[in-house]
Amino acid sequence: MDIHASPDELPELKEFLGTFQVHFRRPEGRQALERYTTGLLTELPNKNCDTMAEAVPGTSAQRLQEFLTNMQWDEHDLNRQRVQKIMTEATLGDGVLVFDDTGFAKQGKASAGVARQYSGTLGKVGNCQIAVTCCYTDSHATWPVAVRLYLPKAWAEDPDRRGKTRVPDEVTFQTKPEIALTLLDQARAWGVPHRCVVADADYGDNPHFLAGLEARSERYVVGVRADFRVSGQRKATSPAARADRFLQALPRWQWRTIRWRQGTKGWLRKKFVAVRCWRTTRGGQRQVGWLLGERTTRGQPEERKYYWANPPASATLEELAGYAHRRYAVEQFHEEAKGELGWDQYQGRLWSGFHRHAVTVMLAYSFLVWLELRQRYHRPRRGRRRDPFSPSAGSA
Repeated sequence: MDIHASPDELPELKEFLGTFQVHFRRPEGRQALERYTTGLLTELPNKNCDTMAEAVPGTSAQRLQEFLTNMQWDEHDLNRQRVQKIMTEATLGDGVLVFDDTGFAKQGKASAGVARQYSGTLGKVGNCQIAVTCCYTDSHATWPVAVRLYLPKAWAEDPDRRGKTRVPDEVTFQTKPEIALTLLDQARAWGVPHRCVVADADYGDNPHFLAGLEARSERYVVGVRADFRVSGQRKATSPAARADRFLQALPRWQWRTIRWRQGTKGWLRKKFVAVRCWRTTRGGQRQVGWLLGERTTRGQPEERKYYWANPPASATLEELAGYAHRRYAVEQFHEEAKGELGWDQYQGRLWSGFHRHAVTVMLAYSFLVWLELRQRYHRPRRGRRRDPFSPSAGSA
């Protein structure tokens, strides 16, 4: 496959990048940023410094590698500027923040944070890196907010490996839910508007994560496992039951069919029920919320899921189900960033290199979102644009 980018900067990309003020100590820094981003946007099946240098004129593998590792520039500030731009131009303000993690298969033991650990991406325990991600999504667009590499405890407590991969001194061991809360604080500091926080059971089943969301007065709808314990009464002495058994006691007529998004084969729909009840916090107190149950409709393979949510008592079943199923957006970002932009093909070992690559991937992704939205709204369409995330009750 013969793929070569233009030696000249793409006009649309030039316009997009021209709004960012990135301070490079050397004049070739800005060109390296543009050439690296252009390389990520090509159709190369493998995107690393060597392959991109062959396909993108005006640069070299050494220059691109230098851009990721030794060149002095502030990738955190570039990411902040990107979020501010995309928040202004591609956000309705009624969206949610979705938290998840994704794995990157690796060979060897030298890359920052690599270890034998479970990865949902791999579907098993394997040698990999894991990154926690935060995405914003609404009916208008989906775009990434921030990414942070997970550093296993063995790595965090090993000065030799930290030094070789240039892990900053201020980076200490944090669990993935703790990293998610750090990313949430970053999104809040940047003013990213959101109505709810969404995450899967790896986060929702973590009491520290729930306590952190509640301490920040965040609304949330998070997945929990079948053994998540709830009570129908507020008294601390009242018995608690597993989520699956708690919902099994409900009559079947209380379950309603809800459709929430139109897929390639028609509307996606499941049966849902929501019960106002209490969970027990780590401090032994009772916290009121919603236990949301989900099961398949007739003719589908049996599958049940459970969610814990803290919207007010006035929340509708359609709202709760709609929020629960916005989590797919972060999975879509992971898939597209890896499949289209080479996020999982970074070959370096350094902490800073991983995050600079991630920031540039998010920049390229945001450019595509920005470009698609501009083309969408310059093209006349018939009919009223419908909110694809707006759930509605369907007939059984």
